[in-house]
Amino acid sequence: RVVCKAYEADKSDGVVEKIEAAKRVKIGVYFATWWFLNVIFNIYNKKVLNAFPYPWLTSTLSLAAGSAIMLISWATKVAEAPNTDLEFWKSLFPVALAHTIGHVAATVSMSKVAVSFTHIIKSGEPAFSVLVSKFILGETFPTSVYLSLLPIIGGCGLAALTELNFNMIGFMGAMISNLAFVFRNIFSKRGMKGKSVSGMNYYACLSLLSLLILTPFAIAVEGPKVWAAGWQNAVSEIGPHFIWYPLALFTIIVGEAMKNGEQRFKTFEVAALMLVCLHPGLQNTK
Repeated sequence: RVVCKAYEADKSDGVVEKIEAAKRVKIGVYFATWWFLNVIFNIYNKKVLNAFPYPWLTSTLSLAAGSAIMLISWATKVAEAPNTDLEFWKSLFPVALAHTIGHVAATVSMSKVAVSFTHIIKSGEPAFSVLVSKFILGETFPTSVYLSLLPIIGGCGLAALTELNFNMIGFMGAMISNLAFVFRNIFSKRGMKGKSVSGMNYYACLSLLSLLILTPFAIAVEGPKVWAAGWQNAVSEIGPHFIWYPLALFTIIVGEAMKNGEQRFKTFEVAALMLVCLHPGLQNTK
């Protein structure tokens, strides 16, 4: 009997090891997918902005494309529509407002500087998160956490100092995006905790509300006349094939939507799944 129990224990340990190994592989796949989707999206986003430098419209159309895809998915039963009420949308509003600011600021930054520079500056978001949590929320972290931020802050500073084509608007856009997304995460964690909406549907609702917030501001800041003139200028300088730039960007979004949901939603879902795998306690905090 003793031998049998020992054997069962060994067998159980082997199963646990296999489960842990599978989990690590899954997390690796999520990281790779997340990185790949972001790279492709940002490359084509930059192509569009180089040819048509109107970040407010680009940001609006990005949200509109994703929102339209999810509305169609809900209408055709490809994805199950979420059950929401007025309280849900009221709780979501500050999250959507911060998301809108961060989204537009990042796109404005990308329209002024290289994609790589924008993302180097945006890599400083953990530092913003820690500082905001400490000085506004009163949260404290171990000394090791603060020390780990020094290379990030130093790297961002070095990148800004050595950037040959430094642009203050591009730099400030990335910094504002960092701060806005930190507050988005805080508002989401505080206001949306316990809400029974899945990751993809949650981000779909967030994009829909952000689209409603952003559209009037995009019209006020840039406007149809500027967009029409910019479109004609892009076509005259680049040629008729300019139309393939935004179509390529939209095709990437739609292609991913046909598989697993709109690309931006998929990126968010991958991030959420990684957090759940790394720390199951985060599953309901979104």
